[in-house]
Amino acid sequence: QVQLVESGGGLVQAGGSLRLSCATSGRSASVFVMGWFRQAPGKEREFVTAIGRGSTITHYADSVKGRFTISRDNAKNTTYLQMDNLKPEDTAVYYCAARNTKIVSYLKNFGPEYWGQGTQVTVSS
Repeated sequence: QVQLVESGGGLVQAGGSLRLSCATSGRSASVFVMGWFRQAPGKEREFVTAIGRGSTITHYADSVKGRFTISRDNAKNTTYLQMDNLKPEDTAVYYCAARNTKIVSYLKNFGPEYWGQGTQVTVSS
């Protein structure tokens, strides 16, 4: 059974940085497109970023382009989200997500097959 476990959330001041990690178990992470979604209070869950199996292709939501960077280490079955220049509007529960596909856009367009439990990120002004 595939499991995704996030870590690294917390409280940070505006302009600060955080790095989230997502550990994959139950199957090699190398078969998945990996990504992150987030859900703020009272809002729908939204796509943040995705990365292809070989790390050569990445997609970002416009709201995080230039500030967030997704990466992965397939040898460690771990995916990362480096978040810089954080803003109060980035406050949300962040979810790691995975889909067994070669097409990076499928994670956003068709949704994940697997979800993590979420980790809270709070950015104070």
